[in-house]
Amino acid sequence: MSKQQVKKVVLAYSGGLDTSAIIPWLKENYDGCEVVAFAADVGQGDEELEGLEEKALASGASECHIVDLKEAFVSDYVFPSLTTGAVYEGSYLLGTSMARPIIAKAQVEVALKVGADALCHGCTGKGNDQVRFESTYAALAPQLKVIAPWREWDMSSREELLNYLAERDIPCTASLTKIYSRDANAWHISTEGGELEDPWNEPSENCWVWTTAPEQAPDAPAYVSLTVEKGRVVAVDGEKLSPYQALVKLNAIAAPHGVGRVDILENRLVGMKSRGCYETPGGTVIMAALRGIDELILDKNSRKFRDQLAVEFSHVMYDGRWFTPLNKSLLAAAESFAEDANGEVVVKLYKGTATAVKKKSPNSLYSEEFATFGEDDVYDQSHAEGFIRLFSLSSRIKALKQEK
Repeated sequence: MSKQQVKKVVLAYSGGLDTSAIIPWLKENYDGCEVVAFAADVGQGDEELEGLEEKALASGASECHIVDLKEAFVSDYVFPSLTTGAVYEGSYLLGTSMARPIIAKAQVEVALKVGADALCHGCTGKGNDQVRFESTYAALAPQLKVIAPWREWDMSSREELLNYLAERDIPCTASLTKIYSRDANAWHISTEGGELEDPWNEPSENCWVWTTAPEQAPDAPAYVSLTVEKGRVVAVDGEKLSPYQALVKLNAIAAPHGVGRVDILENRLVGMKSRGCYETPGGTVIMAALRGIDELILDKNSRKFRDQLAVEFSHVMYDGRWFTPLNKSLLAAAESFAEDANGEVVVKLYKGTATAVKKKSPNSLYSEEFATFGEDDVYDQSHAEGFIRLFSLSSRIKALKQEK
């Protein structure tokens, strides 16, 4: 499909500088095609969505669809992902990664609804998001053309984009003074750019948006109780809540204690390394609680396999492979482990840490009778000798052969 053949395109629209410039650029470079703006509410905050429709229409869009995905995002993407225990490269709780499949899916649904023949995003050619969006497009609507302006136009700076809009009398609140690139949703907020581009620079407090500096957090710890059913948080401090409501409440509780800050230099899918500061206060508390339940219910070999599954899933999610058979299989395996993940965990919040200090489960494999250092009537320690002899038998045989 050539540029001249595109009649209607649905743009993933944020209202920022890039997507504001993309709307007129599409109309000019694709023979006056109709541009429909699409925005997803994944819990990034009302201030991010305020006036969005007006901005889109002022930039030349024919209409703007703002879709509320907050509850679905947390219940259908975040919580299933948490059953895997996935953490990318040991630190990143996959906040941006988890939001992309549901956003791209909703964009496709809008495109099919309005009869569009193309999809467009404002991702750069350097990042992960272009892969995440376009992999979803390919899985759900391969017949639609994909337009990625950053891979086509010759503009390369904020100044050029601002001049482009000014020449067309299109209003934009962006300026040349923007330092950071940020992305927020109900699960987290990420910050990149500015001083973070030099790994020798410690992040300034300007890098952090949601959380209090641990040094400035309250001197007294706070405790929060999470009730877990089948690997999902269903109540906070005894109050039954939806997944999204639980996350919102935990964000509010944990952020003042400096919980959830991560400064990571990660490997992007496209090959380069990038540095980001991530804030995931409520999510960090949930992860601590779920690990506490895992410690109670998973035997050694199950825990080992689930840890391997977590690493694999973290890459599948990070790389934008949500709508794949592999992802479906990994989630099914994680759900099977989560069947017994029921119980209650009390998490202690103190100066940037979230620690599971109390945990119980009706499916716990922990037995005080067997584990005690005191006297017991259930464990015959002499049985350990035979176990050790069999466990080390191959080493014994090898050593005996070497003696001959």
